[in-house]
Amino acid sequence: MSVRTLQNHRFNIRTSVGFTLIEILIVLVIVGIIMAVAMLSFGLLGDDRGLDREARRLSSLIGVISEDAQIQGREFGLEFMSGGYRFVEEDPLSNQWFEVIGDEYMRPRDLEAGVEINLFIEDKKVLLHTEAKETEKDDDSAQRDLNDDYLPHVLIFSSGDVTPFELRFTRDADRSEVTLEMNLAGELEIRNDAENDL
Repeated sequence: MSVRTLQNHRFNIRTSVGFTLIEILIVLVIVGIIMAVAMLSFGLLGDDRGLDREARRLSSLIGVISEDAQIQGREFGLEFMSGGYRFVEEDPLSNQWFEVIGDEYMRPRDLEAGVEINLFIEDKKVLLHTEAKETEKDDDSAQRDLNDDYLPHVLIFSSGDVTPFELRFTRDADRSEVTLEMNLAGELEIRNDAENDL
């Protein structure tokens, strides 16, 4: 009797050590759901950081170019397109605007795919084109002269002042939004849509 009890006991030990197929499948399903939720959350947070990064990059560029304008006594401008922006410079002798060539800070910038911008000046929405304003190539110079009636959306003066504006970076997929605002006091402020709802 003791031998049979010992054999039954050994058999019970062997079967209770492993997992059943159903238990393994349940664990795999739970892990799969957790991974899917984590990947979706990571994707959404990454996009929000992308909008914030675009706004902070433009804010930093405006700060650097505003300082350059003060130091060098030059006038700069900022032209927006629906999917990007570029800096331009005014020539005081010809009273013409030129596209800036050869300056890494002032090169034209394109936004990430699926992100667009909306510009408001004096609380009025400005119609933005998809491409930059047409330019004419001057044979004597590497710079390109913009048309006579051209005026950039935002002016960066040699005094360091910047035209007030509000720029909204919007992601098409879920309409999330980050706003970059230059107020009348000359301060740049970045807000995201969650802060705007408060």
